[in-house]
Amino acid sequence: MQCRVDAVIVQDLGILKLLREQLPEFPVHASTQMTIHNVEGVKFMQDMGVKRIVLSREMSLDEIKRIKTGTVMEIETFIHGALCFSYSGQCS
Repeated sequence: MQCRVDAVIVQDLGILKLLREQLPEFPVHASTQMTIHNVEGVKFMQDMGVKRIVLSREMSLDEIKRIKTGTVMEIETFIHGALCFSYSGQCS
């Protein structure tokens, strides 16, 4: 049996930079732990070569819509909050 990796999810800008340098064509997704919460952050990730962004968990539907209309990036969101005490998946 052979398995393929579709993409890697990253939360660290240093690892993202290293992946872009070493594996420029490999699909990278930005984790919710990167706390991307606005169009500027999405565009920065796009410039870094990210394929998909998992937005911050605390965002409202209106904020998500505003981001989605301001970019062509693939956007993913959680439909529920964290099950622990945290901010965007980063445990307090």
